[in-house]
Amino acid sequence: NDGSSDLTGEIAQKMGAVVVNHERNLGYGEAIRSLFKKSRELDLDILVTFDADGQHQISDIKKVLEPIELKQADIVIGSRFMEGSKNKIPKYREIGIKTINKITNASTNTKITDTQSGFRAYNKNVLEQISPSESGMGISTEILIKANKKNLKILEVPITVSYEGDTSTHNPTSHGISVVLSTMKFVSIERPLTFYGIPGLIILGIGLGFIVWTIQIFTETRQIITNISLIGIGSMIVAMILIMTAILLYSIVSVVRERR
Repeated sequence: NDGSSDLTGEIAQKMGAVVVNHERNLGYGEAIRSLFKKSRELDLDILVTFDADGQHQISDIKKVLEPIELKQADIVIGSRFMEGSKNKIPKYREIGIKTINKITNASTNTKITDTQSGFRAYNKNVLEQISPSESGMGISTEILIKANKKNLKILEVPITVSYEGDTSTHNPTSHGISVVLSTMKFVSIERPLTFYGIPGLIILGIGLGFIVWTIQIFTETRQIITNISLIGIGSMIVAMILIMTAILLYSIVSVVRERR
């Protein structure tokens, strides 16, 4: 109950549900973090997350539970884009989600059709091994990145989704930005040499090219072209910062992992 102003929490408790109450609205990420924490406290075998905006069908819960119960997967995602799924997603949302899918899949080496689906099932292994830290919409991507790193098996099942009426409260633009920034953050931590080092080497090459060009012009005309030389020097500085960041972050992450 993420700081709702109605009687959601009270009614749910009276109906026998275990309710986690946030005194104020903290957002999607904090809600998922609270669910993971409470699930560990209760020593649950399976956690199902189910968006409360009226888009999902209760009958589909059986679909996401089955692979967990049959021990075929650690995480099951209810996909809006698999063959057999039924949805009428607005075109702008579909384009945005598929773009985020490509970014997430590129960073996790997976081929998930719906990385941002809030309809998921997690088994005990996931609840014990993954502690989400994101507070925003990027938490969906964070969980997948961490699950992939721990070699947890992820499956998808087709689900039915309804977008009739005013359902989702998430702003598509802020959602997309949050997910992209979250993905960049985790990739930069998990693969600092790739994230910072490769761009650093590319920019270093560009900088050296401009410096050689500057020297060549000077030897021929005895003149220094300011714009060309500044681009060369600036590129070299940026490249050295990126390369040093890659080396330092890689060293720090390695030390932390060894101590763990």
